[in-house]
Amino acid sequence: MTGLGDVDSSIPNVARMYDYYLGGYHNFAVDREAAEKILAIFPDTPAAARTNRRFLQRAVRHLADAGVRQFLDIGTGLPTQGNVHEMTDGKVVYVDNDPVAVAQARSLVDGLDRVSVACADLREPEALLADPAVAGHLDFSRPVAILMVSILHFVPDEAHPGDLIARLRDATAPGSHLVVSHLTLDGVPVAPAAAGQQVYRQSSAPIVPRAKAAIANLFDGYDLLEPGLVWLGEWRPDDGEEQVSHGYGGVGVRRER
Repeated sequence: MTGLGDVDSSIPNVARMYDYYLGGYHNFAVDREAAEKILAIFPDTPAAARTNRRFLQRAVRHLADAGVRQFLDIGTGLPTQGNVHEMTDGKVVYVDNDPVAVAQARSLVDGLDRVSVACADLREPEALLADPAVAGHLDFSRPVAILMVSILHFVPDEAHPGDLIARLRDATAPGSHLVVSHLTLDGVPVAPAAAGQQVYRQSSAPIVPRAKAAIANLFDGYDLLEPGLVWLGEWRPDDGEEQVSHGYGGVGVRRER
């Protein structure tokens, strides 16, 4: 992993673009310029980003209420309001491969013994699990909730996202959970879909929206909790929430070995 001195501010970074959608300030001019191109195509992107964030919060609260005490948040991005460790008093590990996100997360949780931060990459699951910030903090003989919120649509098909998830799944105990939110272009006209993807091709990570059936396949080895894989705003919504969904979300529980 590179250090903060190696941060590339010459191309848009997807984590910093997402931060901009959420109204954050951990972004550069190049990120804001790319994000504004997306907003010109999809003006409701900030509302969709908030819906995605609330899905994460509802899922974590549900699992915490069900007794889950360990959370592995992969692709955590830049800190914002309503972080995972604020939704539970259990153990949390934040994982990202972006040095800015890692540094900001470490600053946010400094002094919290129940929270750890790892600089690691989803595409190397064994190395991720062996990272001292992960292996030294979580007990994988007990259930762990793996959170993959708005990360898998940056993993291309040739990287085999389903296999990456399976390798993580096999390291967890029965009763562990998988939380996924994933961008889709289901129902989106061809022209704006292509224009949006072109913006992300010029960023740090091209985006790979998937159809609902392909996203459902990522839950292999898990049983989906009700209401299944649904639009993000439809997963156990709180009353009165705005519902602008650009993707699907679901929570699965690991089957017995």
